[in-house]
Amino acid sequence: MSFRIPIGPYHPALEEPYKIELTCEGETVRDAVMNIGFNFRGIEYLAERRNYYQGITLVERVCGICSNVHAMSYCMCAEKLAAIEVPERALYIRSIMAELERLHSHLLWCGVAAKLIGFKTIFMACFSLREKVMDALSAISGNRVNYGMNCIGGVNRDVDDPQAVLAILDELERAIGKDIAPIFLYDKTVAARCKGVGILTKEQAFAMGAVGPQARASGYAQDLRKAAPYAAYERFQFDVPVETAGDVQARAVVHALEMIESCKILRQALSTLPEGPFQAKVAPRFKAPAGTAVSRAEAPRGEVLYVISSDGKEIPSRVRVRTPTFMNMATVRLAVLGQELADSPLIQASCDPCYSCTDR
Repeated sequence: MSFRIPIGPYHPALEEPYKIELTCEGETVRDAVMNIGFNFRGIEYLAERRNYYQGITLVERVCGICSNVHAMSYCMCAEKLAAIEVPERALYIRSIMAELERLHSHLLWCGVAAKLIGFKTIFMACFSLREKVMDALSAISGNRVNYGMNCIGGVNRDVDDPQAVLAILDELERAIGKDIAPIFLYDKTVAARCKGVGILTKEQAFAMGAVGPQARASGYAQDLRKAAPYAAYERFQFDVPVETAGDVQARAVVHALEMIESCKILRQALSTLPEGPFQAKVAPRFKAPAGTAVSRAEAPRGEVLYVISSDGKEIPSRVRVRTPTFMNMATVRLAVLGQELADSPLIQASCDPCYSCTDR
């Protein structure tokens, strides 16, 4: 006998509203239907009615956790349209902000995952470290969220004291490598709860267009920082963690290992920050030449894509945003099929979804 269980539009594992309807036979999930649209804010519509400078502030509100990468991608698109060369120092600072944001996002994800598993000690440890990341972001930008760092032609603020950020990084690197990462890699309790749960195969990840840690946990090695470098990433040495199991544990391992790689990138960027200006000269009334430009960046959850079309005026004629959750959310259905009903909240949360930015 089968029955349907509607979960949402508010979900026990997530604070953002969406709805999933599970069809179950006993305790086994046989089908799933997802519904979104509860958070629609019309940001693309509004961006086509604001000038380019106002658009930066607007798109930074697409997502609260990865706000910086949206503003950066928007500026990269405008810079392509206008053929603006961004100073080297600004490219480094953009990379620093992007990796601090990745640490912020991954620590939040690992904390939430630990809480769902029932490992509240690690939840507290992750959120304590997240505070230190936010301290570093605040030291650079003056803000803990929505940093206001990006502008067309560079960044709004310099990194005045790299050593202060490196001091915070020392503590982060030590705690992540010693306390956080080993738990997700080797702890038997985590393995018992997560191994073999919510499997997404490499073929399924490819077919559904999965991106970011969701794809890399299924053996699909893709990372724009390596495949299509932007900002200053081609100057840094780092690895792209890939797992092949495709289950919840593999996603946890990828997130943990990526935090270690982010610390490596940050150390290189802060230690070799070049001298020079951090802004290019841009007209106060910016007008992009007629045309269309595309920019891509590796957000914490995966590839963010921006498309801006211009007709030569101060306001873009079209702004298109594709967020990583938009690509990853369809994989949830495949991951929950054949799984226990009680595991569905953990499986959905393991995809690190952000439905606010998907509904944008």
